[in-house]
This record gives sequence, C-alpha cells and structure tokens, in this order.
Amino acid sequence: MESATEWGIGDPNCPICHGLGYVRWDVPLGHPKFGRVEVCECRASQSRQQVYQRLYAYSHLENLSHLTFENFNPRGRAGLYPQEANSIEMAYRQARTFAETLQGWLFLQGGYGCGKTHLAAAIANLAVQLHVPTLFLTVPDLLDSLRSTMADADSRFEEHFNEIRMIRLLILDDFGTQNATPWAQEKLFQIINYRYINRLPTVITTNLRLDQIEGRIRSRLEDPDLVTKVVILAPDYRRPMDELGMHEFALFPRLQQCTFANFDLRKNEGLPPDYLRDLEAAFRAARQFAENPVGWIVLNGPSGSGKTHLAAAIHNYRRDVGKPSRFVDVGELLNALRATFSPTSPETLDERFEDVRRAPLLILDDLGGQTSSPWSNEKLYQIIHFRYLAELPTVITLGKLREELELRLLTRIEDRRLCRIYPLPVPSYTAIPREPSKPSRRRQK
Repeated sequence: MESATEWGIGDPNCPICHGLGYVRWDVPLGHPKFGRVEVCECRASQSRQQVYQRLYAYSHLENLSHLTFENFNPRGRAGLYPQEANSIEMAYRQARTFAETLQGWLFLQGGYGCGKTHLAAAIANLAVQLHVPTLFLTVPDLLDSLRSTMADADSRFEEHFNEIRMIRLLILDDFGTQNATPWAQEKLFQIINYRYINRLPTVITTNLRLDQIEGRIRSRLEDPDLVTKVVILAPDYRRPMDELGMHEFALFPRLQQCTFANFDLRKNEGLPPDYLRDLEAAFRAARQFAENPVGWIVLNGPSGSGKTHLAAAIHNYRRDVGKPSRFVDVGELLNALRATFSPTSPETLDERFEDVRRAPLLILDDLGGQTSSPWSNEKLYQIIHFRYLAELPTVITLGKLREELELRLLTRIEDRRLCRIYPLPVPSYTAIPREPSKPSRRRQK
C-alpha cells in the first residue's frame, strides 16, 4: 500500500494530515461538518497562493503586474502646471481610497498617457492581492470576448456575459474606443446598468467627455451618490521634455503670464475710436468665453495686435479653475504630428492626433502661419471639421482671414451659427512710436 506521503500534497512532517494535505472531520452524523473534507492548515498558504494565481490569470493582468501605486508618481513629472500636477494627485488619492474600500464607482477621465490605465491597473493588482475576484478589460477586448463566445458551438455566451457583469470588481479601460455598433452599445449598457442597480464596485477610464458618451450610460456615470469622477489634466507623460524642461505644447513662460488683468486696452495711444471699440469687444468676448466656453471664437488681426495674449489668457483662466484646455501653435502642432513617424516615437500619429482633435477646449494659435503642404492642410482640415461637426469649444487666432485659409476651412469658420469673429485691426504694440522721455531739469539754486 502507498503511504500518504508518497502521493499526498501536504507537508510530510505535518502531525495532522501526515502529508495528505486534507483532513476529514471526526464528528457524529448530523453535525454540520460531518463528511466534509477541508484543506489542512499545513498547506493553507499554498492554497491561498493558488487562489491568487488563479485570480491573477483570470483578471487579465499578466502584462500589467508592474503597474502599482508604489511606482506611480502622484505629482507627475517635472514641468507640469500646478493644476495638472494637482489633478494627478487627486486621481491618485481617489484611486487609493477606492482600492482600500471598494465602495461605489471610480470614473477617470483624461487624455492619452495621463496615468488613467496605471491607476486602474494598480487598483486591480491590489484587489487581486487581497483575493478579490477582479476583471481588468479594455472595452474593445470585452466586446471581442463576448463576440467570440457567441460564435462557439458550445454557446458559452450567457455564462461569460454573467461572469463579467457579476464579478466582484470590474475595471473597464479605454471606454469609448470600441466600435459603437447597436449590439455593442446594448451589451455595454446591460453590463453597466446591472452593476449600477446592484452597486457593484466598478472603475471606468476614458478620454471622452461625458457628452460624448451614450445617454443611458452617461446618466449612470453622472450619479454623484455612486460615482466619483476625476478629470486628469496632465499631458501624455511619454512626450519628451524640451531643453527648457517644458512638456510638449506647454506655453512659454511669457505666455503663461498672459491674463485678462494685464491685457492692455491701449486707450492712451491715440488709436482711432473704432479700433478701440473692436479691441474692447474682442477682450470682453474672450473673457466671457473663458468663463463659459461654448461655440467658437476667432481672433483676427495682424502680428502684435494682442490676439495671442487673449488666447493664452483664455487657456490660463481655464487651467486656473481646474478645467482642461489645449493651447497649440499650429506650426508646432504639425511638427509634433510629423514626429510620430519616427521609429523612436513613443506615440502613434493616431494617438497624438486624437488627443488634439478631441480636446475639451482647443486653442489653435496662428492658423495660416504654418508652412502649407497637402498633408498638413488635410490634417488641419480633419481637426477643424471634426470639431465643427461636434461643436467642440474652439479658439482660433489668425492674421488675414481670407488670404490665409483654404475655402473649406473658411466656410466652417465663417458659419455664424457656431463661430463669432472678432477683428483686432490695431497695429502692433511694437509699431506704436513712443514719445521720448523729457530730460529732467535741475532746480536752479
């Protein structure tokens, strides 16, 4: 006869199971534990590790195990604006709190590479370590897995669908990147609605605005009693810093100082009254837009007329109140898009292009001043046309309106249903002659 130690899975020196790994309770008939076989305490830790490994494999975290709270920088990298760093820290704190309590939902919004997926994976990794059944899925992968089970001869669709919607912790990454067919929208709604009704812990990350999300799902995400929403304002951490230590598309220090308070209305320069009226109208419109960015405004004037100051003031105001804004010089934007063709680029063209095209507020400075090519003209058109159709808040500065734009861009910019154009006909600040200072006279003694 074989001994227990020859085929058992426990500790051969265990005085309880003698290496078998299991124990049977010696209790009378009728006792709740009569006939039950349980894991011996000598292999309890081994059993826990097996449970962890099984949960880990099930959770789809194999390639994300390195993403933890410990290696997440809660203030982001150097060179961020204070509001950007603060938004990262807020997201980090909310993610840690959620991971420790698993109460409610966490909704993380932000652009590519801002840290959403890292925080979501950190939550999942911590949950699995605590033996919480967890699923981490990108939304396209989730839908693909459902489609694949529908095609199976065994038809495990219902079983798999219920596994997803009933899992203890569900993390849906990249919400909004899926192919939004009616079938996909319906399945997503069924999953989200089930978890909403049953108050199951859920994390969702997206680079979409709320108003871009399907209405039924959006209404669940807007419930403040269940959902904690955090908007991360930081740019893609993978983008290189320039020699000044600034991240790509960051404002130069001079433009960071541009506010409405220090904008010069030039009332003491002897300019024509109609020039001053136009300048003040543009100033008031820009300030109003900064407070409530709806539609488009175009600031049209020669170099040095103040249009970039007003555009930067809008951007700085939105950042100061903790709202996302993207300020880009059009020439620099096109250079940044071209840079993605490099084999060493950390970002694809599509990622960088979508980051700009879908920005909650986009400020395009010096449109028409860039070097034109068929490729650059097409990319600019795609950005402007998309924002025109979606009616996304947009600010454009340019020099000569009609001379510098293609007709297809001009027709969108001149659509008064969406866009308001403010001319700044004033000459450049630097072109105004200054009266020489009079020499001081010495008092006669």
